[in-house]
Amino acid sequence: CKLLTIVRPDKVYFGQKDAQQCLVIKRLNADLNLGAEVVVIPTIRDSDGLALSSRNAYLRDGDRESALTLSRSLNLAREMHQSEILNAKKISAQMRNLIESEPRTSVDYISISDAETLDELDIIDRPALVSLAVRIGDVRLIDNTLLP
Repeated sequence: CKLLTIVRPDKVYFGQKDAQQCLVIKRLNADLNLGAEVVVIPTIRDSDGLALSSRNAYLRDGDRESALTLSRSLNLAREMHQSEILNAKKISAQMRNLIESEPRTSVDYISISDAETLDELDIIDRPALVSLAVRIGDVRLIDNTLLP
């Protein structure tokens, strides 16, 4: 936020991978009348679906396959939502089961929240952010997706 105050850009770009940070920046930008347009760009992924991250380099041999459970679980959440399953606990439980079926994985959190306020949802009755943090061995990875 300090950089926005000093530079006063017309536009700033953030990746959706850091969705919570993007929302905080948007809110600060509005609250402090900084006047920048905050543009959120889609997460860049490898061809196998893994979100690009500097932390991927720390994955041990064989751990990459386990790491793919992040994007697979987000795809599962989208599929369940499209099938009109709107119970957030049911979706997050299925995501957890998928992730923890892989060796060396440990879920730090799975969150299904209002896409604007980040308030946790019981029922997905408005746009939602599905976000998660998962440890693959010693490496902590994050990812997310938006549900309409």
